[in-house]
Amino acid sequence: MQFQQLRYFVAVAETRHFTRAAELVRVAQPSLSQQIRSLERELGAELFHRTRGNVALTDAGEALLPLARRILTDSETARRAVQETVQLRRGRVRLGAPPSLCVSLVPDLLHAYRAAHPGVELQIREDGSRDLVRTLAAGELDLALIITPEAGAPLGGLVVTELLHEDLVLVSTAAPRGGRRRRARIEDLRDQPLVMFREGYDLREATLAACRAAGFEPRFAVEGGEMDAVLGFVRAGLGPAVLPGMVAARSGLTVTPFAAPGLGRTIAVAHGRDLPLTRAAAALRAALPAQLAAAQRAGALPPGTRLLVSS
Repeated sequence: MQFQQLRYFVAVAETRHFTRAAELVRVAQPSLSQQIRSLERELGAELFHRTRGNVALTDAGEALLPLARRILTDSETARRAVQETVQLRRGRVRLGAPPSLCVSLVPDLLHAYRAAHPGVELQIREDGSRDLVRTLAAGELDLALIITPEAGAPLGGLVVTELLHEDLVLVSTAAPRGGRRRRARIEDLRDQPLVMFREGYDLREATLAACRAAGFEPRFAVEGGEMDAVLGFVRAGLGPAVLPGMVAARSGLTVTPFAAPGLGRTIAVAHGRDLPLTRAAAALRAALPAQLAAAQRAGALPPGTRLLVSS
């Protein structure tokens, strides 16, 4: 059984047409038909019912199809691995990140990485940290930027490296006050209906936990939004929201830091412990500290952002 024969077989199975399959794999139709016949002789079974104007899989063809697809997929994985050894001219990185980082930190990080490795394919998955942890564990991502959970929350099976600490701030449409920079207290949120993220957002959980620790349950002007929706609701004057400092700095809204001890979160990069990183993913992970340090030197990180790794 030859790899080429499996390619031809899958093409016919998916197009249900020998001529279109030949065009898909860029081979002459008689040659494709000959290879399929050779495969059938080797397996001792017909793979297709052939009638005029109609091609259908036999039971033997149905049994072979998922196995052939898996073999072709494994071959593609092997091809990518070999190509990555040539100075990272090709490759792929599957990166996950929460929405708040996709609109703040990730674009600049990927811009720098892309400049160094223009041939690497970048695939981004935007999701909450909890979902990203599960996706990493399932092997569906190479790397993920996550918000580290509360102390004691399990992150088994992952290698987690903390990158930076970021302050959470209050954003609103209120006109900034002159003079000394005002700071908000958590208690100030008691009488302010908030614009609140949907369930599953780490920012929602952090805000609720801070309010409850201060002895009250916050009220919502509107809830259930994603990051872009929350920013839009605040701009529309529906109420303030608690946002990460890096998002707030780009929002064009009035930013009010919280008084000590304040609110904050820790951003980390994680990958599966038992799944070796591809060369492309390892290069991105290795570049993160230097890229963050460069952003800090350039003043691109807002006050209250503190690096936890050295470049």
